[in-house]
Amino acid sequence: MMNNQQKSEIRFRRFGILTIASVFFLIFVGGLVRSTGSGMGCPDWPKCFGKWVPPTNVSELPENYRELFKSSTHDVAEFDVYKTWIEYINRLIGVITGLFIALTVFFAIPYLKTNPSVFWLSFTALLLTGIQGWIGAKVVATNLAHWMVTIHMVIALVIVGILIYTITKSQQFDVFQINNDRSLKLIMIAVLIVSAIQTVSGTQVRENVDAVALVTGEQNRAHWVDLLGNIFKFHRTFSAVSAILTILMVYKFRLAFERNSIIYKSVLALLLLIGAQILSGKVLDNIGFPAQIQSVHLFVGSLICGMQLFIAIVLFSRVKTVHA
Repeated sequence: MMNNQQKSEIRFRRFGILTIASVFFLIFVGGLVRSTGSGMGCPDWPKCFGKWVPPTNVSELPENYRELFKSSTHDVAEFDVYKTWIEYINRLIGVITGLFIALTVFFAIPYLKTNPSVFWLSFTALLLTGIQGWIGAKVVATNLAHWMVTIHMVIALVIVGILIYTITKSQQFDVFQINNDRSLKLIMIAVLIVSAIQTVSGTQVRENVDAVALVTGEQNRAHWVDLLGNIFKFHRTFSAVSAILTILMVYKFRLAFERNSIIYKSVLALLLLIGAQILSGKVLDNIGFPAQIQSVHLFVGSLICGMQLFIAIVLFSRVKTVHA
């Protein structure tokens, strides 16, 4: 029979996992906003064309709406219901995710007695969510300035990283290593370094994609690859390093852990994600940068970062060697 504390901990972990999933979904939708050029689908913030529920037809707007909603940093394009509602749905999901994070903090209150860091980490994620909302407003105000969009994405990854760490920290479990291979942590560190390099180069590629799209137009996607420069070539080629390291992880972890252990299963999942990421990159490279695949590429990349962080947390804090 579980006591109230145990029930509270289970509720926190289950809701925390739901919250992490919602943040990843928000990252996916945010990528869809960028890849479809819908970032200015709503030219104002927090409302959209001055309404809490945006219009579905240009006839619902005043005739001078482009003049009415323009600012010192940007003009307003012709109304596009598709782009407007993509951006509006993105904002709604952002609000829902913010509420989920607030509820995660509420469910973390019982940990103030047993493990206070769980509560304070959850609260930190909530504070960053507030900052993220403010950054979102600045993204609109600066007409999607590349550096603001990058900051927006980085903060989202930090939030999901804190949540993953918090949920993992709230659980009491050990993973037993059946050999004394000390290279596992070195490989994990190498994986994290390579991932950081890929993430940074990926944000630079995305900024170049935005610049090329602005110059050539959406109709010339097939020619974007030729204009992306050396950073794209580096990002594409360096993905092989990530794949090789992950394959090495699978081999090493297979020898070090039971097949049904959470850490070994996570490494296998990571390998599948790396494969999916490389495949989506190949599609972008060879089939004219389809917008939907841009979103998939960004989404899978964020899942890879989350999975790598989870594996690292377990490896460095939960693994116990059972014999040499």
